[in-house]
Amino acid sequence: AWFDRWREEHEAARSGVILMDMSFMSKFLVQGGDAGRVLDHISANAVNGAAGRVTYTQWLNEGGTIEADLTVTKLADDRFLVVAADTAHRHVEQWLRRHIPSEAHVSVTDVTSAYAQVNVQGPRSRELLQRLTSADLSNAAFPFRGAREIDIGMARVLCLRITYLGELGYELYIPAEQAVPTYDRLVEEGASVGLRHAGLKALASLRMEKGYRDYGHDIDNTDSVLEAGLGFAVDLSKPAGFIGREA
Repeated sequence: AWFDRWREEHEAARSGVILMDMSFMSKFLVQGGDAGRVLDHISANAVNGAAGRVTYTQWLNEGGTIEADLTVTKLADDRFLVVAADTAHRHVEQWLRRHIPSEAHVSVTDVTSAYAQVNVQGPRSRELLQRLTSADLSNAAFPFRGAREIDIGMARVLCLRITYLGELGYELYIPAEQAVPTYDRLVEEGASVGLRHAGLKALASLRMEKGYRDYGHDIDNTDSVLEAGLGFAVDLSKPAGFIGREA
């Protein structure tokens, strides 16, 4: 029975739309006038560009091997959201705090429990969300790696157009007090487009099909970011460099 359910979830993600509750993911709000500079130094990729953009990056040690695999979203010049796997929660938090210079104007707030994370993924994900929001979700208005607040019913939701599956998809960060009614609206409207709930087994098989790495399974702190095939997420041209650049 579990295999049949996994197969149905897997196919729904590839051809329709699925909903995943990913609220367990670790979430940190990094704020302050020096937040962008500090995060750019810790991150191998360039994360301090235009506001409203999601950046996939690794955090490296001085030896150039991977300490964390995560996303950094620039919400404003002085406000960033860092999202990592639940298993890396305390390590990511402490790595960040240890690498903030004492004179830097930066604060780190663990907001994991403040926001539910609901992922709406699959080729019909835009169709579903567009029925529920007044925001323009067209490709031109809301491109890949975009980040913006949208309305879903009475809720204001941070929507990131990013996916771990390889298909069109969105991550919704919903204030905890509005999570249940927002979820209910997604499920109610989703019935008309064949929405299915999906779990981590489907997520694992889909991301492996795409070749996306999973920290703890495919990569860990013994792997060089380049040997792991993640050089596309490294920006060696950043003027100020980053931890691990020399290695």
